[in-house]
Amino acid sequence: MKRILFVTAALMAGTAMPAFAAAAPEAIVSNYADIALATYEDSLTTAQALREAIDKLVAEPSEQTLVAARTAWLAARVPYQQSEAFRFGNPIVDDWEGRVNAWPLDEGLIDYVDAGYGTESDTNQFYVANIIANDKVSAGGTEIDAATITPEVLESLHEVGGIEANVATGYHAIEFLLWGQDLNGTDAGAGNRPYTDFDPANCTGGHCDRRIQYLTAAADLLISDLEEMVANWQTDGEARAEVSNDPTAGLTAILTGLGSLSYGELAGERMKLGLLLNDPEEEHDCFSDNTHNSHYYDLVGIRNVYFGAYERVDGSKVEGASLAELVSEKDPALAEEMKAKLDATLAAMTALKERAEGGEAYDQMIGQGNEEGNAVVQAAIDGLVDQTRSLERVITALDLGGIELEGSDSLDNPNAVFE
Repeated sequence: MKRILFVTAALMAGTAMPAFAAAAPEAIVSNYADIALATYEDSLTTAQALREAIDKLVAEPSEQTLVAARTAWLAARVPYQQSEAFRFGNPIVDDWEGRVNAWPLDEGLIDYVDAGYGTESDTNQFYVANIIANDKVSAGGTEIDAATITPEVLESLHEVGGIEANVATGYHAIEFLLWGQDLNGTDAGAGNRPYTDFDPANCTGGHCDRRIQYLTAAADLLISDLEEMVANWQTDGEARAEVSNDPTAGLTAILTGLGSLSYGELAGERMKLGLLLNDPEEEHDCFSDNTHNSHYYDLVGIRNVYFGAYERVDGSKVEGASLAELVSEKDPALAEEMKAKLDATLAAMTALKERAEGGEAYDQMIGQGNEEGNAVVQAAIDGLVDQTRSLERVITALDLGGIELEGSDSLDNPNAVFE
């Protein structure tokens, strides 16, 4: 998707590190890396639990084991979404992220789809390649042997043909396999794939053995990808070294990630775009109707990094020196403003989450004519935009100039969305 850079007005005053008080940049960056490590470790642990639940589904296909696998997938999303606060400012994370969380996806690449999906696309020759039904995939001069669906085959199929929508790996490929298409539009209901799609003895949907191969290979690949990112944040990891070698550059990376996720990615591409189009396809966890949680935990991740504290899935905490302390020392009034903005956005996101848990899914909230639901989503967007303005003031106050925050046509040039 097209991105527009949203650039702060602050300029770096030379190359020397700004003079800070007690909350030293080195300590802030070190704690930031510790929180990143813990978040990715929790993402890995919950992905391993998902793999175990998938093993049980494969061994004993039933409604109960399918529900258990779906529940494990939902649990795995909680720490992973919090990890998105480490994107944008860290090239190692950005280069890797598309393998695990790319969206939206053209699900016809993976498996059978409803007739309403269509049979071809002007822009994607692999639109209905249906890897599960075919042991060889070919289009546009590209041919891939998929006789046995392995992690390596899925890696070769990911974004095949240079098409970003050809998502063959990661959380959303697994989500599609566990739930199937959500054919409800802006009406109630998520995907409803039957457990018999994974039961070779009573197979529905055809090719149940290959569907199992795909699901297990995707889960194995997710685990190996997360293991890679955990290693990057260990004591001797490359990502930790990149932010730690120059603490000022580390602070720049932190604020680039917070501002870009808050503004261009979450407020813009994931929320405002779908609201403008009233399009249920423009929701992050579209097969499972879990989008409210994805948005909520993205915000939690932003707060984790800013306040320097993360609550792990086992209830323990990782906490230490924080940006919040640094801003408080530099400009107490700005620190209060930043906290108030983050709290206001949390309240708006909590209202959105509670509305979804009360029975109105996110794709219904953004539906045309749902004025109340639209307003709940817009309030969360407004909070994200507002807190980004304060983050800009933080960047200026800390003399961290030249930072480029991710933008979005949906916020910066809405008319372009309809062109």
